[in-house]
Amino acid sequence: RYGMRINQVEFHPAYHDLMAMAIENEVPSFAWRYPQPGAHVIHAALTYLFNQPEGGVLCPMAMTYAAVPSLRLTPSIGDDWVPRLLSNEYDARDVPVDQKAGATVGMFMTEKQGGSDVRTNTTRAVAVGQTAGEGAEYLLTGHKFFCSAPMSDAFLTLAYSEGGLSCFLMPRWTPEGQRNSLFIQRLKDKLGNRSNASSEIELHDTWGVMVGPEGRGIRTIIEMVQGNRFYCCASSAALMRQGLVQALHHVRHRSAFQKRIIQHPLMRNVIADLAIEAEAALTLTLRIGRAMDEAPHDVEAAAFARIGTAVAKYWICKRAPGHVLEALECHGGPGYIEDSIMPRLYREAPVNSIWEGSGNVICLDVLRAMDRDEATVAAFLAEVDTARGANPLLDAGIAALKAELTNRKGLELRARAIVEHMAVVLQGSLLVKHAPASVADAFCATRLGSRWLAAYGVLPEGVDLDGIIARALPGD
Repeated sequence: RYGMRINQVEFHPAYHDLMAMAIENEVPSFAWRYPQPGAHVIHAALTYLFNQPEGGVLCPMAMTYAAVPSLRLTPSIGDDWVPRLLSNEYDARDVPVDQKAGATVGMFMTEKQGGSDVRTNTTRAVAVGQTAGEGAEYLLTGHKFFCSAPMSDAFLTLAYSEGGLSCFLMPRWTPEGQRNSLFIQRLKDKLGNRSNASSEIELHDTWGVMVGPEGRGIRTIIEMVQGNRFYCCASSAALMRQGLVQALHHVRHRSAFQKRIIQHPLMRNVIADLAIEAEAALTLTLRIGRAMDEAPHDVEAAAFARIGTAVAKYWICKRAPGHVLEALECHGGPGYIEDSIMPRLYREAPVNSIWEGSGNVICLDVLRAMDRDEATVAAFLAEVDTARGANPLLDAGIAALKAELTNRKGLELRARAIVEHMAVVLQGSLLVKHAPASVADAFCATRLGSRWLAAYGVLPEGVDLDGIIARALPGD
């Protein structure tokens, strides 16, 4: 091989325009720049709005947002890096970070032999000189299998040091102004999310500093994982909303069989059902954001955020692909053509269900949270209990959930059923409190009824279809 390897990924100019737009509008930084009540709720709203037209650039936005709590665990690192992440200036240049007005951060956890089982990682970290432990310099060697946003200015990763699996921050450039030894092996040919580069990267004596206590790498980086899972909820809710908006536009303007498609009762049923699901996804996402706002000062809110984020991530991300598919089907053949936005939304929809833990990993994490801290279950049940008495189907669902959670037999086998039940009960409780009766009652009648059919368009007679659809229409 000849020439000087620089390990750069070139993007279309529009990618950089969108990155600049997101950063200038504080998508990754708002919650940290303005630490006030509702800050994380606003972050979710910004993500929700931005992700509807284009989600690829939001992967680096999510990781930059989510990295802040982990970096702050080691003040000597956080004090240097966090102000750069909170800048609202985007600088696409591949230069040392001290020459830039702002920075972004990525995360490399998985390796090819273990995937989500990061304890099987083989990457090793050797201390530079006599100093070791938190804040010290290390050289890392290994292979990271799924590395998105590889042009970020730094990356959080896991590697084994003498004291066990630890977390490290690796910048693209060393403090001496030399390119760090991050070797991009290839870019992934992904199903969707293609505007966001994902790569495989080899580390050969790659310079980094330890973040958090030695041997506590998972505990350190989980702070970032929690934020990324929250992003996944907002992103999937946004895809559902965009699919719904596209379907609404089509069926309101397309005619078939002598009238507008929306005038056919069965299509109104489908659209109303899609609208209910999309609103439930957004409502749950925003409630998790509120819990994250309250968590630093409220033990019960922190416990609810811990388990609620995982429950929401599992269910919202799991529902998004089917939701987008149904919205695509509302278009008929035109929705299957690449001239439409729908194929891109359809390919994009599965990514959040895989990122930061696929379905089984998330469900097992919910069980782990319940087992390690009983306060998580208590906080979750306290939250849904606030809606008791408003809808008999919701009340029955809450009672059944409590019975299910006290049954300790075969928990792992039942994990998906438990988490799904938790999710729909939580969504029902939130809609009963915050949505019109037409939406809340229709949700409870289907998702918590005795004959819920998972296909869309099965709302029972008596549901206010027109009212639900009118609420879902985009504003003028």
